[in-house]
Amino acid sequence: AMEGGGSARIREGDCAVLKRDEVFKAVSHHTLLCYFRKIIFEKQWFYLDNAIGHVYGTTFEVTSGGNLQPKQEVEETTTETKEAGTDNRNIVDDGKSQKLTHDDIKALKDKGIKGQEIVQQLIENSTTFRDKTEFAQDKYIKKKKKKYEAVITIVKPSTRILSTMYYAREPGKINHLRYDTLAQMLTLGNIHAGNKMIVMETCAGLVLGAVMERMGGYGSIIQMYPGGGPVRAATSCFGFPKPFFDNLHEFPLSKVHSLLSGTFTTETLPEDSALMEEESNGLAEEKQTSLQETEEEPSTEAAMEINPTEEQETMDINTEDVEFKENKEKENKENVREKQIKQWERRKKLIEAAALLREKNADGLIVASKFHPAPLLLSLLEFVAPSRPFVVYCQYKEPLLECYTKLRERGGVINLKLSETWLRNYQVLPDRSHPKLTMSGGGGYLLSGITVVLDKSRSESSTPEALKMEEPSSKRCKLQDPPC
Repeated sequence: AMEGGGSARIREGDCAVLKRDEVFKAVSHHTLLCYFRKIIFEKQWFYLDNAIGHVYGTTFEVTSGGNLQPKQEVEETTTETKEAGTDNRNIVDDGKSQKLTHDDIKALKDKGIKGQEIVQQLIENSTTFRDKTEFAQDKYIKKKKKKYEAVITIVKPSTRILSTMYYAREPGKINHLRYDTLAQMLTLGNIHAGNKMIVMETCAGLVLGAVMERMGGYGSIIQMYPGGGPVRAATSCFGFPKPFFDNLHEFPLSKVHSLLSGTFTTETLPEDSALMEEESNGLAEEKQTSLQETEEEPSTEAAMEINPTEEQETMDINTEDVEFKENKEKENKENVREKQIKQWERRKKLIEAAALLREKNADGLIVASKFHPAPLLLSLLEFVAPSRPFVVYCQYKEPLLECYTKLRERGGVINLKLSETWLRNYQVLPDRSHPKLTMSGGGGYLLSGITVVLDKSRSESSTPEALKMEEPSSKRCKLQDPPC
């Protein structure tokens, strides 16, 4: 069993996240924590071997051979009453203030001198350091430490860490979904263990992972996907245990319409086309090999004419060919069988997912995709039970406004809200606390609401005549009065 989040140890084959200052890098299933695996992170290369067995959250120093060594906590040596200038007005950045040259620093590094000592030497050899203000000195030290002290922390992946990482490194892959907006989605969607959730996302599987983490392996999730199959690159970075995936189902968007209209069959799977392609590629390869064989045959005949003693050898080659062909046929049969089994499993899974959706009793719906949300939302809401929350994320406001008006017209929802959260990071330091200069421009918009039983009779009777009948007489008179 896993120990508590804080004391869990790094094991071989784990998924982990490397952190340096505010930069994160996921070590996922492609580069699992394993021996002799070279990692390049923030212009540093190192091996992760030594990290195995340590507690998550440990900070390591990179030694000269690229090995990780747990960093010993060093007391910050405060120099007695640091000399500092009153302001920076007389400092000129002419590039001559540092006496150590690039080669000197390289020589220090090659000697194996630690980053801390290099920074100390840089301070001592800087002609302007003493004239800088205290704040500027701190900044200088911080900057040089970042450059010369190779320190890496290994942390356990979580929604917060992975969403921060994706938003900073490749926001395009998650449709610029900011981490605070994702947190809002999980709250508004009332996601908890035991839920039956429908998730439609094109955020590399980050939203799916967040929902799975919240549900803790209890309940079921149906992921709706466009195209040939669901994308779950980010989901694999979480390092969920196997049982988490037992109740994760997927269903193609292309089949939603047929499922709602009752014409759903599993005969034409979107994956079938992919399989067909694979098979045709295989055939193409076989054709190529047969061509090569036909090209080679004349040359062997020519050889036989020249030298009759080679006849025996060519005979052997022929028998080998036959054996080879037989083996190939066997392999092909096995491949076809494997493909059939895979296809059958896929079909079975699809039928299961369809059955779950048909119950129309999902506990919630989360949509976060690059597609226009209106058609998605209107069709997927059909599968959600009444009195359940739904949340739609969009990078832009306008598509959600359209959703808002369409839902208002359709009815069957209450408590519709269109919101945008505002996020501001602060630097908190003595005498210099202020909002960070780099503030995020926008984290996208959310439309949330709660489903209610759609009164079919009401929506049918919303023709103008019927409305006229329902209106009180005083209102009707006003409508018929000619304008003054």
